[in-house]
Amino acid sequence: MPDKSDRPEPETSHLKADETHFLTETPFKTFQLHPEISKGLKRAGFEFCTPIQDQVLPVSMEGRDIAGQAQTGTGKTAAFLITVLSKLLEKGDPSSSKGRLPSILIIAPTRELALQIHEEAELLSGDAKLKMVRVIGGIDYEKQAEDLKSGADVVICTPGRLIDYMKQRIFKPSAIDSVVIDEADRLLDMGFEKDMRYILSKLPHYEKRQSMLFSATLSHRVLELTYQYMNLPEFISVTPDHSDIEGIEQSLYHVGNHQKLSLLLGILKSEEIVHLLIFVNTKAGVEWLAAKLKGNNFPAEAITGDLPQPKRLKLMKQFKDGDIRILVATDVASRGIHVENISHVINYDLPQEADNYIHRIGRTARAGKTGKAISLACENYVFYLEAIENIMERPIPVAWAGDEMFAEDKSGPVSVRHARNPKGKNRGEKRGEKKGGPKRPPRKKASGNGGPRHSLVWNPERKSDYFPGTFFGFAPPPEPKDKPKDKTKDKPKDKPKDKKGKKETPRGKSKAPDKKDKSRDSAQNGKKPGKRARGGKSGGKKNGSRADQNGAGKGRREEKNTRKKSGPKKPAASREKKSAPKSENGADNL
Repeated sequence: MPDKSDRPEPETSHLKADETHFLTETPFKTFQLHPEISKGLKRAGFEFCTPIQDQVLPVSMEGRDIAGQAQTGTGKTAAFLITVLSKLLEKGDPSSSKGRLPSILIIAPTRELALQIHEEAELLSGDAKLKMVRVIGGIDYEKQAEDLKSGADVVICTPGRLIDYMKQRIFKPSAIDSVVIDEADRLLDMGFEKDMRYILSKLPHYEKRQSMLFSATLSHRVLELTYQYMNLPEFISVTPDHSDIEGIEQSLYHVGNHQKLSLLLGILKSEEIVHLLIFVNTKAGVEWLAAKLKGNNFPAEAITGDLPQPKRLKLMKQFKDGDIRILVATDVASRGIHVENISHVINYDLPQEADNYIHRIGRTARAGKTGKAISLACENYVFYLEAIENIMERPIPVAWAGDEMFAEDKSGPVSVRHARNPKGKNRGEKRGEKKGGPKRPPRKKASGNGGPRHSLVWNPERKSDYFPGTFFGFAPPPEPKDKPKDKTKDKPKDKPKDKKGKKETPRGKSKAPDKKDKSRDSAQNGKKPGKRARGGKSGGKKNGSRADQNGAGKGRREEKNTRKKSGPKKPAASREKKSAPKSENGADNL
């Protein structure tokens, strides 16, 4: 066998599947594979390894962990299936799998990819009686639960449905000794990071199992998973930095958003299309474009994440069989579309993430075949072009469209109302009119003219608090000369007080005495307010000990005797002025 360094470098264009330079010179028989696996490889027509298989199998067959970087269509699925199935068959005959716990777990981001892995696993397992269970959404929940309870060898799943069975203890991960995570970058982009951490934390320790992870890009988040949940993995890469997109003829058209449909129709009429995959960024855009293409006699179907699983499977089968030639999809729905004869990929909208461009155009030119990738850059998405060209390390060739390339849109107006739940379940559409119960009262109208409370235009009729300058720390402007005088200044002064400090009341009107003033005067005269009771009590309340009460009574008798000798009683106001000291501010200190 010649040395790997002496092998010719693969060409960058017009690669064919039957040409040996796409494959390596390493045959599968050089590895110690189980006889059933060898039969499956021969049945599938696989004889030599692809570059990713040539690097993965020597390491994985030793039981070591692997973190592989490879784009779709490079043979990475067969690489990990050969490893885990050979390891399972070497344990013994798993024919009696009733009540047997699964030992292999394969996680994929989408249902279509999980179904594709299931088909390839059945093909490569040969005649071995392995029970493989698909655990994905959109299929009978109870049937999958019964399949798990009856025993399984291999579980191929998506994260959401698997977690449901784990929490109900239908799926028991205690016997898992091999776990595979396919397209890990897409799993994280779809928001499954917490789900993946939950699943991996419930599995046996990474030292007691073999873990393999494959991703188109080894981003920081993907590497964090490998460091935390894998046992010193071997990093293998066959597509470094996306520098080479082999066998794909790329072109870019700069066109206005209002002319994209006309240019797309012209491209469809001029190109020889076998299978076409059109990418749109939004679900509503997918449905709108599919309806427009149908109106122009181009049979197209739309596939989004909201479609029921049976309909999605039916569309995928029709697309593979050639009954449908044009498929319009979003990035999420396109994952798992593995059709070998896709001749064209058209980016109706440039992807918002640069990595998605690699995933999109990777649908064509699979297994060394050639294909075309056409992108339409409008004013809405042209800003993402720079990031795409940076990750590819080369610009996309620009093509110029003449007037003859624009075709007339013959379809009528299309109204697409995209609903998350098309059947209207659990959303109240079929609830009917509400019966019974009080009606909500009408909303009161806002009072006033609806203007702002603090106007930025100073109004002299308003108070100074409303001047906007008070909000910025300076005083309001001086009042205008013609401002009306304040009426409060012309009010008459208070009437003079009498000698006792009380206001004079109008003639013919009597005023009730103030209780506070009465009690104060009585206290100054040595008397207690309220009716005097037996035993020195006043007002029904105790005012001290009996000695204090006797002393107070003696003092009052002496004061009474001195009054008789000194003469008539003086006014309380004059006594108050002499006896009460004054504070610093001149107020009486009572």
